[in-house]
Amino acid sequence: MNPAAWLALPALALASLPAGLTLSNLRCFSRAPRPTSGSLPRVSVLVPARDEARVIERLATTVLASRDVDLELVILDDDSRDDTARIITELATADPRVRLIRGQPLPAGWCGKQHACWQLAAAARHEILLFLDADVTLAPDGASRAVAFLESRGVDLASGFPRQETGSFLDWLLLPLIHFVLLGYLPLALSRTDNRPGLAAGCGQLFVTGRDAYLRAGGHAAIRASLHDGIKLPRAYRTAGLSTDLFDAGDVASCRMYGTDREVWRGLSKNATEGIAAPGSILPFTLLLVGGQILPVILLLFGLAGRWAGWPAWAVAATCAAVFAAWLPRLMAVRRFGHSLSSALVHPLAVAVFLVIQWTALVRRTLGLKTSWRGRSLSPQ
Repeated sequence: MNPAAWLALPALALASLPAGLTLSNLRCFSRAPRPTSGSLPRVSVLVPARDEARVIERLATTVLASRDVDLELVILDDDSRDDTARIITELATADPRVRLIRGQPLPAGWCGKQHACWQLAAAARHEILLFLDADVTLAPDGASRAVAFLESRGVDLASGFPRQETGSFLDWLLLPLIHFVLLGYLPLALSRTDNRPGLAAGCGQLFVTGRDAYLRAGGHAAIRASLHDGIKLPRAYRTAGLSTDLFDAGDVASCRMYGTDREVWRGLSKNATEGIAAPGSILPFTLLLVGGQILPVILLLFGLAGRWAGWPAWAVAATCAAVFAAWLPRLMAVRRFGHSLSSALVHPLAVAVFLVIQWTALVRRTLGLKTSWRGRSLSPQ
């Protein structure tokens, strides 16, 4: 028997893990409910902004159109070099719910976003804090439903995953992997019953929490050196004994993270070593992703090239099943989240490029090389 045939069963096992977990998680990954209380929650919407002149007015317009919530919009200008501050000043003049905060100089040991969010929380006037990235667009019921999810789940921190808008080749190729990795490798049901920090997850584009819980967790000061608040802030809450949860925010928020392929590469690289590219994670994830998402296609191409001669029927069947399992999560995401079908069809290519970014980030970190974002030099922890 051809020795390659023995790879069919491991490939099937590794492809079946995210397929089965995604099927289970899609039942848990719910959308935020509509508010049922008659009283309007008082919410401080907090937005860190550095060189966001292109998007900040769109964000403010959508936030100020929010329904069923009494809100203030506080935007911190983090030493922008463009017209961000001027635009916010004009917005504040036109609507008293908008406030401009001038960011303080960045202290040593702090990441710019974490320092900005920490200052925003200190300036907030309401007890519910809704952190948004400047490139998020919020639906009119987005704020009220995020608060409703926080309250209905009875947790201390909730994070929503907005719909990702794509325009360049690399964000079309890679950003759908956010849902693939989240739903394929994190058991959400277990995460809700087991409060270990390692089972925490979130999306830095949208966090909602109460002020008391935020301060008990240490807020963004607890993760001051981190570049990846999406992972680190929920873990800080759980380390402090507080609870976290996440929800599908695709119907209430959208986000255009990057404008060019270069920004996609740099953006995914800058916080990679605090996630999958961490030294303790990258080898297991490489095995899982290569073995379960790339190897099945290699084996299939091997067979289609006429190399299946001498393979037992079980190996051929296992290969075909592995290919189906590898694509199943992406096809489910096309239906559930409206992802591009053409992007899903090149899933193995996306995984390969994604792994190249992770390994490149780790090598750069090992060599002590810094990257930069919005004109600041960054040193991943």
